[in-house]
Amino acid sequence: MEGKNLFFLMSIILLLIFTFLNLPYPLSHTTDQLFDCTTYSPWCSSKKPFFLRQPENSKNHYADFPNHPLDPLTIGEIQKVKKIVNSIAEFRIKGCVLHSVVLEEPEKEVVLNWRKGHRLPPRKAAVVARALGVVHVLSVDIETGRVTRRETGSYSGYPILTIEDMITATSAPFASSDFNRSIIQRGVDLADLACLPISSGWYGKIEEKRRVIKVQCYTLKDTINFYMRPIEGLTVLLDLDTQQVMEIFDEGKSIPIPKAANTDYRYSRIKRNTQKINLLKPISIEQPNGPSFTIENNHLVKWANWEFHLKPDPRAGVIISRAMVQDPDTGKMRSVMYKGFTSELFVPYMDPSDAWYFKTYMDAGEYGFGLQAMPLDPLNDCPRNAYYMDGVFVAADGTPYVRSNMICVFERYAGDIGWRHAECPITGLPIREVRPKVTLVVRMAASVANYDYIVDWEFQNDGLIRPKVGLSGILMVKGSPYVNMNQVNQNEYLYGTLLSENIIGVIHDHYVTFYLDMDIDGPSNNSFVKVNLQKEMTSPGESPRRSYLKAVRNVAKTEKDAQIKLKLYDPSEFHVINSNKKSRVGNPVGYKVVPGGTAASLLDHDDPPQKRAAFTNNQIWVTPYNESEQWAAGLFVYQSQGDDTLAVWSDRDRAIENKDIVVWYTLGFHHIPCQEDFPIMPTVSSSFEIKPVNFFESNPILNIPPNSPKDLPICKAAASA
Repeated sequence: MEGKNLFFLMSIILLLIFTFLNLPYPLSHTTDQLFDCTTYSPWCSSKKPFFLRQPENSKNHYADFPNHPLDPLTIGEIQKVKKIVNSIAEFRIKGCVLHSVVLEEPEKEVVLNWRKGHRLPPRKAAVVARALGVVHVLSVDIETGRVTRRETGSYSGYPILTIEDMITATSAPFASSDFNRSIIQRGVDLADLACLPISSGWYGKIEEKRRVIKVQCYTLKDTINFYMRPIEGLTVLLDLDTQQVMEIFDEGKSIPIPKAANTDYRYSRIKRNTQKINLLKPISIEQPNGPSFTIENNHLVKWANWEFHLKPDPRAGVIISRAMVQDPDTGKMRSVMYKGFTSELFVPYMDPSDAWYFKTYMDAGEYGFGLQAMPLDPLNDCPRNAYYMDGVFVAADGTPYVRSNMICVFERYAGDIGWRHAECPITGLPIREVRPKVTLVVRMAASVANYDYIVDWEFQNDGLIRPKVGLSGILMVKGSPYVNMNQVNQNEYLYGTLLSENIIGVIHDHYVTFYLDMDIDGPSNNSFVKVNLQKEMTSPGESPRRSYLKAVRNVAKTEKDAQIKLKLYDPSEFHVINSNKKSRVGNPVGYKVVPGGTAASLLDHDDPPQKRAAFTNNQIWVTPYNESEQWAAGLFVYQSQGDDTLAVWSDRDRAIENKDIVVWYTLGFHHIPCQEDFPIMPTVSSSFEIKPVNFFESNPILNIPPNSPKDLPICKAAASA
C-alpha cells in the first residue's frame, strides 16, 4: 500500500476511535492550551471536530479555583502538576506517561473539621506515572512544588489504559502484512474498518512482565452500527509498550460477515410505516419558579433537606461526598455518608472459545468509567432545568482537557406518590392527604464502547438515597454461519442466542460494585447489624396461630461476619447503626441497605476472571475504613491476578464493631440476549436503597407540602390541524 493511502487510512481509524470509544481528541504535547491542534495537523482543522467542540453553555474552566477541600483539581493546578512531574530528572531522561492525575483528598478528619471560610488544607495531587515500564505512585504538593511521596514496586497489574494506549492498539495491526492480507481476503476494504482495543485479562506466563492488549475489528460499510458486523475469529495480540504484533489468531474465515440491513439506529435513517406506529406526543415537566436545588461554588449541592458535595472522577465517574440530611426536629444537618461511588464494573462473557474467553472487562480499573462518560443530551438524557457539570481530566502528557456536560442534576416528578391516606366512608371523616414524590437525581452516562451505563444517585425527602444503574446501548455480538435455528445441530451449543441472520448475542453478566463509606452521625462508633427474620412456633395452647416471624439482631464483630450472600429464604435487613446515638425512645439511629434485583456470579472461584473479580463472590461486604482501600478490584487492575481485591482485604477479618466502616454493595445482571436486543438494546435497570431506620423521630415527608393548582402552570395542547 502506498504511504499516502496508509496515512489516510490511519487518520480514518483514529477518528473512529475518538468517536466511538468516546476518547478526547489528541492534545498538544507542546502547550498547555486545551484542545490544541497544532501538532496533529493531519487530524485537525481550523474547525474543531464535533466531539471536541464545547457546547454553547460550556463554562470557562480557566478561571476555576477550589472552594472546598474535596473540589477536583483545576486546570491551573493540573498545569502546575505537569511542570512539577516534568522537572523530575529521571522522568525527563526516560520519558513519562501519566495514567492518572487526581486530587489527593485530605485525611477524613481534616475534611470533617473544615468549615466554610476557613483556609483550605494543602492541595495535593495523586499521580500514577510510568517510565520505562516502572510504575510510580506520587504525591505532589501543588503549593510547594515538592513530591512528598514516591513509591515504586512490582505490582501484579498495570494502571488504567491511556488514550495513547488505545490509539496504539488499534493502529499497530496495520503494520502487519498478515493482518492486512486477512482483512482483504475476507472482502473487507481497509478503509471501512473499525477496530476496538480489548483488555486481555490475565491467563498465564505469556502475559507476565509485559503489557498486552487484544484487537478485534468490524466493518462500517453501509451502517453506523458496526458492532453488528463483526469480523469473527480474527484477533490480534499486541505488546502495548513495543507496539509489536505478538500473534494473530485467524480462525473465522468461513464465518460470513453479517449484513448491514436494518442495523442503523439513527432516527433519521429508520424507515417507518407511520400508519402502524402511534407516535408519542411531547411531554414536558415545567418548573415555573425554577428548580428547588442550588449548586454553590460548582460542587456543593443543596436541595430540600439534603446537602452533599459532587464531583466528576476519571475512574469512578461520579463521587458523592459529605451527604448530610437535615433533622426536622432540630434543624441540624446530620451525617449519613462520607463518600459513595461506583468502585468497579465486571463484565464477563460466557464463551470459552479463543476469540471470546478473554472478554472479562473491568470497566473502571481498565478503561476509566469517568473517562468514558459521554456529554449528556439535553431534553433526552436530562430534562429542562437540569444543571450540567463538566469534568476536567488529564491526558497522558499531563495536558488538561474538558469532558463537557458529563453530569446532570435535576428534579424528577413523574406523578408518583410519596405518601397518601384517605379515610374510608365508615369513619365519617372526609380526609384525603397526599404528598407528591419529587426527588433529586444526579446522573452520568458512560459509553464503554458498545455498552452504555446510566448511573443515577437519587435523593428523597424522607431521607432515602437510591443508587440506580441502567444498561443500554448495543450488544457485543458474535458472527455465526447460521441464519436460522433449524440449521443448528441439536448437540451444538451457541453460547448465546441467534438474534438475526449470522448474529449471535453471547450470554454475559454485569456486576457493578458500589463503595459506601457510611458515617451515621459521624465516623466513629458505627456498626453493621444483620437483622434476621426467623420462623418461631407458638407453644401448645398459647395461640390459635402456630407460627410467626421474629426479628433477631446480630452485630458483626469482624469482616467475615459481614460477608453476605443474599438468599430468598433467609430474609434479613442490613443496618449500619451508631451505637452511641439513640432515638427518643431508645433505638440506635441508623440506615439500612435495602437490596434490589441483583445476581450472583456462578463462575468457578478458581477461574482466572473470577479470581480477579472475587469482590463479586458476595453481594455485601463491610470493611474498616482505610483510605487506600477504595477500588474493589485493586489499585492497578489491568492484567491483575486478583491479589489486591476487596476479597483479599476482607479475609484479614479485621474488627468492624464500633468503628469507622465501609459498606460494599454489588448490583448484578445476568443477560441472556433475545431478538428484542437487536440491533439496539433497550435499557434494563436495577437499584438498591440506603434508607433511614430509626434515624428520625418521625417521618420527614410530613413537612413536604402537597401540590396546589395555583403553584402550577396550565399548559394547553396546540390546536390540531
